[in-house]
Amino acid sequence: GVESLKAHYKSTDFADGELWGRCFLLYKSLRHVNSRKDLLLMKLLHNVLGILCGFALMIILLITSIEAVTYWTPGYYEKEYAKYGVLNDVHMEMSDLLDVTDEMMAYLRGNREDLHVPTIVNGQPREFFNDREIAHMEDVRGLFLGGLALRRISIGLIVICVALLLVLKADIRRVLPKMICIGSALFFAVLAVLAGIIATDFNKYFIIFHHIFFNNDLWMLNPDTDLLINIVPEPFFMDTAARIAATYGVSVLAVFAICLIILYYKTSAREPKTCLHGCGERRGDRVTQSREKK
Repeated sequence: GVESLKAHYKSTDFADGELWGRCFLLYKSLRHVNSRKDLLLMKLLHNVLGILCGFALMIILLITSIEAVTYWTPGYYEKEYAKYGVLNDVHMEMSDLLDVTDEMMAYLRGNREDLHVPTIVNGQPREFFNDREIAHMEDVRGLFLGGLALRRISIGLIVICVALLLVLKADIRRVLPKMICIGSALFFAVLAVLAGIIATDFNKYFIIFHHIFFNNDLWMLNPDTDLLINIVPEPFFMDTAARIAATYGVSVLAVFAICLIILYYKTSAREPKTCLHGCGERRGDRVTQSREKK
C-alpha cells in the first residue's frame, strides 16, 4: 500500500529512494486514472438508464395514442361510417352498427369472450361476423393484447431504471430530462422516417404490414361476403393512422417541452447570482457589501 511505499522510501539510500518515489507517483497517477474511469463508467451507466427510460416512454405514448384514437374519441366511428357511406354497403342502421363496433372493440381488449354478435342486416337477424372474419379478428386481438402487455413492460422498465438511478445516487432531475429528450428524439426520428416512407404508398405498406404480423391469409376478405371489410375500408385506416400520428406527435412534443423546462430551471438554479447593484456578490456569501463598508 501507500504507507509501505513511504516507509521503504525512507529506509533506502538516495538512488533507491528516487526509484521508489517515482513508483509512488506512478501509483498515485494510476489511482487517479482508475477513479476517473469509474466516474466515466458511472456517468455512462446513468445516461444509458436515462435513454432506456426515453425509449420506454415513447413506446408507452405510442400505444396510448393508438388506444386514445380507437377507444377514447367520442363519436369517431359514427363519423367515419357516415363519411364513407358504410351503412349503404352493409345495409344496417347506424345504431345496430355501432353496437356491433362496441362489441368488437371490447373483444379486442379481452373484455369479451367471443365475436358471435347477433344483429340486423338488410332487415334480417343474423350474426355479423362469419367464421373467416372471427378467425382473423382472433389474430388482431393477439396484436392488441400484445401491445397492452408491451406497455406494461415499458412501465416496469421505467420503474426499474429510476430505482437504479436512485441507488446509484444519480442527479435524476438532470439525467432523466436530458436523456429522455435524447432517447425520445432517436425513437421519434425512426418512426418519422417510417411514417414518411409509408405515406408514399399507404396501400403497399398496409399489405406489407399484414404479411409481417399475420402468418396466414385470413386478412384477405371479400367485400361481397364479408361485412368486416365493408365497415373498415382502406380510407378508414388512413384516417385512423393520421389521427394516431397527430396524437402521438403532440404527446411527444409535450414530453420534450416538460423536459426542456426542467433542464432550464435546473441550469438556472446552478448559475451564480450577482448583486443588483453590480457588486459581484454571489448568493449565499456571508460577507455583504454593507459589512465591507463598515
